[in-house]
Amino acid sequence: MRFTGEAAPRAVHRSAHEDFPGWHRRIRAEAADHVRDFVVRRAAEHLTPETEVIGRVLTDFVGRGKYLRSTFVLAGWLCGAAETPAALRAAASAELLHCFALIQDDVMDESATRRGRPAAHVRFADWHRRCGLTGSAERFGESAAVLAADLCLVWAAQMLRESGLPADAVSRALPRYDWLRAELAVGQFRDLVNQVAEEPSLGEVLAVARAKSGHYTVRRPLELGAELAGCDQEVIGALGEYGDAIGEAFQLRDDLLGVFGDPATTGKPLGDDLRAGKATSVVVVARDLATPAQRRELDGLRGGASADEAELRRWVRLIEGTGARAEVERLIDERLHRGVAALAAAPIPVVARDHLTGLALACGERGR
Repeated sequence: MRFTGEAAPRAVHRSAHEDFPGWHRRIRAEAADHVRDFVVRRAAEHLTPETEVIGRVLTDFVGRGKYLRSTFVLAGWLCGAAETPAALRAAASAELLHCFALIQDDVMDESATRRGRPAAHVRFADWHRRCGLTGSAERFGESAAVLAADLCLVWAAQMLRESGLPADAVSRALPRYDWLRAELAVGQFRDLVNQVAEEPSLGEVLAVARAKSGHYTVRRPLELGAELAGCDQEVIGALGEYGDAIGEAFQLRDDLLGVFGDPATTGKPLGDDLRAGKATSVVVVARDLATPAQRRELDGLRGGASADEAELRRWVRLIEGTGARAEVERLIDERLHRGVAALAAAPIPVVARDHLTGLALACGERGR
C-alpha cells in the first residue's frame, strides 16, 4: 500500500490549542504506529523465512523509541502549515533514520543494551547461537546489526518519499535531508576520534555534540520539516538558532544521564559512558574543575571497562565532587534560555511556538 496518491491531504482538526503534553503523547503514539506498519509491510516484501529475524528485531526496536526527532520534524512543519496525516508520516520516517544510527552506535560502542533491552547486535548473536550456526556468534551479531541498520537507512528515505506529501515538497527538502545524513556520519567519526584523544577540550566536545547530536536531533529535523512546509528563510534561520542551542542542551543532558542517570529510566547500565571511556562534556568539565588531588584520582580511574559497580560509584562521586554536575546544569539552562529566545521575533504560529518551548524543556530537563 502506497500513500503517494494523496495530492492534497486534509488538515487534522484538533482542539484550538492542544496542550503540549497531550500533543506530544499523541504524536509519539501515532508516529510509532506509522513506522511499525511501514516496517511490517516492507519486511513482508523483502524478507524470506531465513531472514525474517531481521523483521522481528526491527519491529520491536522501532516501537520503543521516544520519537523526538520525528516530533521536531513535525514541529518544523507546523511553523508553516497545519498538521496533516501525510506530514505526520513524513515526520515519522525520521525515526527509521534514528534506528539506523542507534544500531550502528551500539556496535561501535559495544553497548549490550538499548532502550532497556538487549541491543540489536546482542539479539542477532543470541539468534545465531539458538540456530547452531557456525563461526563467532558475536561477530555474526555485529555484522547482522550493521545490515539491519542499512535497511533502516533505506526505508527511512522510502517512507519519506511515500508519505503522501507532494513530490515537489519532498524534492525541495532533499538537500537538507542529505545534509542531515552526511553530518550524522561525520559527527559519529568525530565522536570516535574524541574517544581516543588524550584530553579534548570542552569546545571540541561541544563541537562534536553539535555535529553528532545537536544538529541531528533538533536543528536538521526542524529545518527539514520547515522546508517540507515551504517556510521562508527568516523562519528557517530562527529555527536554526533555536536548534543549535536546544541540540546542545539535549546532548549535555544526555552526558549527565550517562554518568548520573538511573538505569531504570535511561535503559543503559550504570556509568555506561565511563566504562566506554567517552570524553563527554561531564568528564571534560570535571577534569577542568578538579583540584590537583582530584585530577590525580580521576587520572587513576581512566580505562574503566573492567570497573566493578563499587569503582564506578566512586568515580561518579568524584566527578560530582568537582562541581561538574552543577556546571553542566548551568550550561544546559543557558542554552534553553537562548534557544527559546531565538523564536521571539520570528513569524511562527503560536501553537508551533508553544510546542517548540515544550520540546526545549523536554530536551533539557528530562531525567532531572
